[in-house]
Amino acid sequence: MIDLSLMGRLAFTHATPTKSPLQPGRNFLGIAEERDAVLYVPTGLEPNVAVPLLVMFHGAGGSAEKVLPFLEEHAERNKFLLLTPQSLYPTWDIVIGGNGPDIQRLGLALAEVASRYLIDPEHFGFAGFSDGGSYSLSTGITNGDIVSHVIVFSGGFMSVFMQEGAPKVFISHGLVDEQLPIETSARPHVAKLKAAGYEVEFVEFNGNHSIQPPIVALAVDFFLK
Repeated sequence: MIDLSLMGRLAFTHATPTKSPLQPGRNFLGIAEERDAVLYVPTGLEPNVAVPLLVMFHGAGGSAEKVLPFLEEHAERNKFLLLTPQSLYPTWDIVIGGNGPDIQRLGLALAEVASRYLIDPEHFGFAGFSDGGSYSLSTGITNGDIVSHVIVFSGGFMSVFMQEGAPKVFISHGLVDEQLPIETSARPHVAKLKAAGYEVEFVEFNGNHSIQPPIVALAVDFFLK
């Protein structure tokens, strides 16, 4: 039997929580001794009410601590859970050579979150910057039957072995990106996705290879509307 995780598929199902909620703020989930996943929990969540979940993947050489500041304020204000996994190696496995430990660790992190919170299936999103954007796009499209929204900040490539479901897609990219030129990344990705029937919101901005707070705000609105 083929291990579908090697093709990027997650063995995740929504479930009724069986554990107590975590304290507001940043929480390590305890799924790994090193580079553990971090869950930001906003204050004032109502018990037993479905809550949106956004998963944010960091860029190459990055960490949860580097991307959390861009989204924590939004998570707090809009009352959604923010999960920030961390790649086992300096970047995500799919960038190095194919799906492996990171997809397995992601599955463990999602299961842990679902054991404590009722996740809103209509607002269960993947987001990422740079290599994390590539990971979000590739893994989100592959798992579009469970992921409702895919957000890509300056992603480089799209590696999809199978298409499932029809998640809504938001892609942003800088016009003067010196690392991942828009002509060879975002624009062809948008064209391919639209040709395949996906609903895509595309934002080009006058900037370089970086996370832009105003673009993050647009992406959060896209995720929650």
